[in-house]
Amino acid sequence: MNTNKRRAITLASAVLLVTATGCSTKAEDGGGATTSEDGVKIGRGIEGDVISLGSLTDLTGVFAALGTDITNAQALYWKTLNADQKICDTYTVEEIVKDHGYDTQRGIQLYSSVKEDVLALEQTIGSPINTGLAQQLEADSMVNIPGAWAQSLTEVAENTVVGSTYEVEMINVLDYLLQEGEIEEGAKIGHIYFEGEYGEGGLAGSEFFAEQHDMEVVEVQIQPTDTDMTAQVTKLKSEDVDVIAMTVAPGQTASIAGVAAASGLNVPLAGNNPVYAPGLLDTPAGDALKANLYVASPVAPFDQKPEILKAYQAEYDNDPTLGVMFGFAAADVMRQILEKACEDGDLTPEGVLAAKESIGTVDTGGIAVPLEFVVGESPSNASYIFKADDVPGGAVSVSDLYEGEDVATFVQGG
Repeated sequence: MNTNKRRAITLASAVLLVTATGCSTKAEDGGGATTSEDGVKIGRGIEGDVISLGSLTDLTGVFAALGTDITNAQALYWKTLNADQKICDTYTVEEIVKDHGYDTQRGIQLYSSVKEDVLALEQTIGSPINTGLAQQLEADSMVNIPGAWAQSLTEVAENTVVGSTYEVEMINVLDYLLQEGEIEEGAKIGHIYFEGEYGEGGLAGSEFFAEQHDMEVVEVQIQPTDTDMTAQVTKLKSEDVDVIAMTVAPGQTASIAGVAAASGLNVPLAGNNPVYAPGLLDTPAGDALKANLYVASPVAPFDQKPEILKAYQAEYDNDPTLGVMFGFAAADVMRQILEKACEDGDLTPEGVLAAKESIGTVDTGGIAVPLEFVVGESPSNASYIFKADDVPGGAVSVSDLYEGEDVATFVQGG
């Protein structure tokens, strides 16, 4: 885990003395915040020596496997940090977790129930929910880590997108397939995508890539509730596509792979996060996924960070997804922002936002792609590319950090 170095012994001893008495004495500063004895402003979401962070996650909907692993990983991350370094050598972190089941209105309602109690949100799953919260996040100076990668989310200063946008990911995975000879110039791309920003972002990436390489895109839109992809794959087979791009949930990915294999459509399947879950390998589509699926991801597979897998499996008895890696990465990004705010002397919501905006390049030690938070831009142009396989997490790296040649010319939001 990538953590800041411990402070000098004299300062650490002083902080430990303060912590032993229940945290530093606070003085009113007249602006709604208070100031601790060591001069750090604090406000909403901090009580005594405890920082509260919120999670608006999906534990029961279409991304339940992802949400569960992100939530578990973040709980483990903070448990480990709380037992050792703490934030600013003083504050432990507690989490307030709410399950919205990938229901946009419920997610927005749950935000209202936690916003007065948390300093920031370390996880909010779902592009529609994050979009619906945009104005409230701005009004509340609520730094938020979306479990979503839509371009529009980067345009809200409070959002801290951990990874490349959907457009960039799709460009990267298609570029990888082109460079590896899995597809050729002038190929026909079939793209099955969700209605909404997730699907439409991936589609924008494939359309941009197609323009650069004399390719054609055959698009097929679906609803998140659609499960049987027979009609969609049959249409793409009739169009004689050379690759199927997907911005869908894992259930639809399995259906696409299974139907394609059964119909003799043996083409690469190109997905962008969060299109895949390792449990799909236990379905009838498992062999087809291992043969044909390539995914662009904001985080590395476990073969790049085996120590995280070992720590997670020691704590939880389940088959982990790469949501574990994202959970660790997001928590580490939040830690670095909070540490920066502390160094700046301001742990109020406004101070945390200012720290996020001024932090520069964020390195999670290779858990996630390198990140730089500039409003309106993808935080990264790189992705990890993996294939499905029978290993923990269901994924093996086929490339280290990958940045396609076309990404540099892609105009964000254009």
